[in-house]
Amino acid sequence: MRTHSTTPFGRRPLSLAMVAAQAATRDFAAKPDASETVVHKWRLFRALTEAKGPLGVTDRALSVLHALLSFHQETALTLPEAEGREGGESDSPGIVVFPSNRELSIRAHGMALATLRRHLASLVEAGLIIRRDSPNGKRFARRGQGGEIAEAFGFDLAPLIARAAEIENLAEELRVENRAIALLRERITLVRRDIVKMIETGMEVGVRFTPLSINGQEIGEWEGLYRHSQALSARYSRGLGRAELEALAGDLAVFAAEIQNLLETHVKQQKRSANESQTERHIQNQITNIPDLEPSLPEGRAESPGSMPEDPEAERAGPSTTEASRTGTGERQGSSTRTYPLGMVLQACPDIVDYGKNGEIACWRDLIDAAAIVRSALGVSPDAWKQALDVLGEHDSSIVIAAILQRGEEIKSAGGYLRVLTGKARAGEFSLGPVLMALLRGKAAKAARERRQAG
Repeated sequence: MRTHSTTPFGRRPLSLAMVAAQAATRDFAAKPDASETVVHKWRLFRALTEAKGPLGVTDRALSVLHALLSFHQETALTLPEAEGREGGESDSPGIVVFPSNRELSIRAHGMALATLRRHLASLVEAGLIIRRDSPNGKRFARRGQGGEIAEAFGFDLAPLIARAAEIENLAEELRVENRAIALLRERITLVRRDIVKMIETGMEVGVRFTPLSINGQEIGEWEGLYRHSQALSARYSRGLGRAELEALAGDLAVFAAEIQNLLETHVKQQKRSANESQTERHIQNQITNIPDLEPSLPEGRAESPGSMPEDPEAERAGPSTTEASRTGTGERQGSSTRTYPLGMVLQACPDIVDYGKNGEIACWRDLIDAAAIVRSALGVSPDAWKQALDVLGEHDSSIVIAAILQRGEEIKSAGGYLRVLTGKARAGEFSLGPVLMALLRGKAAKAARERRQAG
């Protein structure tokens, strides 16, 4: 019975992992149909590349294995026929390749010899190849009388055939896992986008809602909902596994459903209010058009309830003063209602705080005063600022100046940019919600990048 060397040459030790790999290969070769197993070496190598993590090999070690496979002339890997063997050992040298370290290094793209030896040892330890060392440690083949290789010393590729099914299964499992993770990441991205858009809409419209209980915390304003969405988004990273991604996707879906329910409830209330108002007007038209219910006032004496002055001083000031006041503030009236909290504005535009009194902004008046200073520093002309005040109002104009300051490096002409936004606002095509949300998203993305770089 021919014996094959199973222990490494020199001072290299024999590990139990090597013994286990040799035993598994020998058991596979002892099967009656082992020689009928045909493995395409490059397809198997692709599967190995996909399953390198579970197999415990690196990409550099796979480069060395690729070089070893290239020394096997046939594309198909097959075990030799079991003819003439005694006790389960064949006289054939099997599929042993015997390149020198120099030739192997060249085919491994010039890898250093010390690195090459280290990766060869890792392939042996992983059970992907078996050392067949000669008595003097050299790799060579001994040929018979007919010129065929009778015996070879080098690296046996038989473990690749024995473990081909295992490697393919591992690669398929990883493909399924990676596909599931990719789908979860897509789902998380879509839900995060939905949440941001719905919060923007809620802030823009000024939807009011009863406080929600989320994780034991009462949230009754859109700024709080946005902070919670940012906290959920902060849990997302490229290193999360499938279980963590599934948990995050579930939490985001529940949160998105809560916000959608708030918006849908608001829409239903609007429809109900519109229907009730229409019914009330219909009833009034039926019961109040009778001329005898109350005496009519002389022409020119009737006044609508909205025309009554709120301040007695305004009434004494005369019609000219009232008209001037109406002309000066009429266009600002629509933007006087603030749906964006000051804290949210300062979180999105923190640079303007440096221009506040004593380096802080505690109220809207502080923000307006700081915006006036920044407006001058940015080179915005008084005419452009006056147009912005007339259309947007003091508060929204101050927020726009804070946003321009925050994006100072991206905006070449602050005055021209402000005029463009004023024109859009005059046409009803501009809203501050997307501007603030974009700044907050950019700030969160920058913080996430800094955390990844620091980690």
